[in-house]
Amino acid sequence: MGALLTTFGVGELSAINGVAGSYAESVPVVKIVGMPSRSVAYKRKFVHHTLGDGEFLKFYNMYREVSVAQTILDKQNAPSEIDRVLRACFLHKKPVYIGIPADVVHSPIEIVLCSPMPPKSDRKILQTFVDAVKECLQKSKSQAVVADYEVNRYHLNQELKKFIEITHLPLVSLSMGKGVFDETHPNFVGVYSGILSDSKVSALMKQVDCALMIGVKLTDSLTAGFNYVRKQGHQTIEIHPLYSQIGERIYNDILMQDVLNALADLKFTYHFPKTTPPKKNHLSGKLTQDKFFKVIQGYLRPDDVLIAEQGTSFFGALSIPLPSGVSFIGQPLWGSIGYTLGALLGSALANRDRRNILLIGDGSLQLVVQELSTILRENITPIIIVINNDGYTVERCIHGAQRQYNDINMWHYSKLPSVFDVQLARECLSFQVSSVSALQEALDISRTEDSKLALIEVFMDKHDAPALLKKLGALFSAQNNA
Repeated sequence: MGALLTTFGVGELSAINGVAGSYAESVPVVKIVGMPSRSVAYKRKFVHHTLGDGEFLKFYNMYREVSVAQTILDKQNAPSEIDRVLRACFLHKKPVYIGIPADVVHSPIEIVLCSPMPPKSDRKILQTFVDAVKECLQKSKSQAVVADYEVNRYHLNQELKKFIEITHLPLVSLSMGKGVFDETHPNFVGVYSGILSDSKVSALMKQVDCALMIGVKLTDSLTAGFNYVRKQGHQTIEIHPLYSQIGERIYNDILMQDVLNALADLKFTYHFPKTTPPKKNHLSGKLTQDKFFKVIQGYLRPDDVLIAEQGTSFFGALSIPLPSGVSFIGQPLWGSIGYTLGALLGSALANRDRRNILLIGDGSLQLVVQELSTILRENITPIIIVINNDGYTVERCIHGAQRQYNDINMWHYSKLPSVFDVQLARECLSFQVSSVSALQEALDISRTEDSKLALIEVFMDKHDAPALLKKLGALFSAQNNA
């Protein structure tokens, strides 16, 4: 679980967008708010950070919509309430809200150490579900696994790997869960993107008549606007962390790890699509989106963290096969612009032993650039690659290719480290590149001098975009105009 502390009103509303994103994509966050004293609230005083109407629960009520548990502490309820909301955060992997009035903060309370009380599967319901899966398999000719982000949130990656290695089923991931399964594994086929999936993934999904959806939530940006490879004659078996589902029937109170263990003994039928290995082309000349991501692929190392901003960065990064142990961070469901610079800060603080590589567009960076100051202050040393393509290319792909609102003011991005660290106490690497060879040289140096933050400004044409994004943009544009 992560924790976030802000002041009342202005602070918590500044943070609510990020908390809502955590709610949408199941990230456990404890939101702690320092509130005015109880006497101020009872007397309905018009104090700062309020709306001047004597109401003190309006922001609390706003957070009820983006958290799974809420509380305002006092001396009597604190021992039980703190445990209650933390358990909800841990169980559901979603934000919770704790308000602490100013006059309560220093109140001593008795602490009772409680056992974590992990959830357990209902064995009868589990067996009923296994029997239902058997019936599905008897009617099916070929199966495959589709895995997504819920496996990551509940740290069940090893259980998924064990299930695949026992059953030998082919597996595809969705983009929100990219990296959920070792992409160097022979059973990994690729990333599923609906009708925009590559030929290897499409061939598999066309021949499969039964899909085991493990930790999957199907959204528009993951499925090419809900345009699936196969719409008819396709049975789905959904397996979620706390329940499973077949058709309209839901099997509550069974845990994903228990379901995977129970299903591993069943007999599955699988057929891997025949494919030819991609040709390795020598890259040179001016950088394009296609060349850029192929270069990045060659510089990823096991156990890196690759963070891709929603836009050209995210949709281009989906084409990169990840080395073993690489974590992938994006936000395709909530899609809050600029999310990834803060995500880089959090990821790097959580584990300083892993190299974080951020791919972010110039438009996104301009919204959140001040976090670079915190990154420098904390002496974090990621590789930050800023794609300077003169504005919001992702929006140009959907609508408004020539619209003025997709243009932004140009900055000297490569000079930002010196702007945010006046004393120059931290030596940083800074590059401007527009060719394949220059990018490769910058990455070589950044990899060698890994004790320094590296900022690489990459110049590309404002209308150039990954092929997947261009096709998806056309689909979204058509839907918007329908």
